[in-house]
Amino acid sequence: MAKQAKSFSLTKLQKVELEQVTKRRTVSKRESQRAQIILDYATGLSKLEISRKLQLHRSRVIDWIERFKEKGIAGLDELPGRGRPEEYSPAQKQRVVDKVCKKPPKGLGRWTVRTLASDLKMDKDKVHRILEEHDLHPHRLRTFNFSPDPRFEEKLLEVVGLYMSPPKNAVVLCLDEKTGIQALDRTQPLLPLRSSKPQAWSNEYVRHGTRTMLAALEVQTGKVTAWVNKTRKTEDFIVFMNKVVKAYPGQRLHVVLDNLNTHNGSAAIQWLQDHPQVSFHYTPTHASWVNLIECFFSILTKQGLQHSVHRSVKDLEKFLKDYITLYNQKCGPFTWTKGPEKLKKIIQLTKKFQKENMYTY
Repeated sequence: MAKQAKSFSLTKLQKVELEQVTKRRTVSKRESQRAQIILDYATGLSKLEISRKLQLHRSRVIDWIERFKEKGIAGLDELPGRGRPEEYSPAQKQRVVDKVCKKPPKGLGRWTVRTLASDLKMDKDKVHRILEEHDLHPHRLRTFNFSPDPRFEEKLLEVVGLYMSPPKNAVVLCLDEKTGIQALDRTQPLLPLRSSKPQAWSNEYVRHGTRTMLAALEVQTGKVTAWVNKTRKTEDFIVFMNKVVKAYPGQRLHVVLDNLNTHNGSAAIQWLQDHPQVSFHYTPTHASWVNLIECFFSILTKQGLQHSVHRSVKDLEKFLKDYITLYNQKCGPFTWTKGPEKLKKIIQLTKKFQKENMYTY
């Protein structure tokens, strides 16, 4: 991290006011960005790092910081006479913001610019500008899933602790199964990549069966130990764990895995007792994002499986084994990026959800 030339700090009141600006729905994207610039600069980020984070030119970042130093929060206000004059009043803005954040009428799954403009009896271009100004995107949808695990915080911090401060003289592995990998063949020949034309294939396909990949990712190096199999039964898990132990002879292993019954059943517990050099660390339920092996499975899907054709399960097995071999030749360490503040927020939101819904096992 680049160091700041001079120390910079905010008063408690200034920090609260700026944080409120970044969270308020009715402020424009530009106003929110200015407040975020000052907050980030106060945490120690350099001007260059802030410009990259917020995708702004460095000169703009410098300008707002200097104006804040000179005039405080009042220095973040837009100068009079600059930019295109507004064609709509604050009341009109508020109407659009309030309406788009509510459920659409019956028969609609989401708002569009045109349906919103029709409902509000406003010009669609005007509505579009207001939505852009407030960084509102009704066409986008993100997914989430709160964990009902009563031991969520304990399990989360235990696993993240292994990622951030791995035990000395030990190997941290992330393990899981990728099931239902299909051997899909196309009914017609592929059309190759050409200038201005992407690779193309028929939308008709033939299924030749499926395979399951059991994989263990070494966090410190990114190396993957994998086994392609027909099923993922308890006995398959035991066989794979024996392969993992054989791949790391005489080493202490900390294995991160989910709460699948094949991972914590009586056979798995007995195997664990017979292998004292191995420890299991379970992720919270409904929190697969904590397990870094999911990142590898995503890479495998995007780089390997999405554009591949397999005329048999044997062809699929060979492809997967070749992919793992090639991947291990150029792999790198996996780094956990969610810092303490992000984890604290996740824990607080999860506890709030569990308390409000009484949804625990």
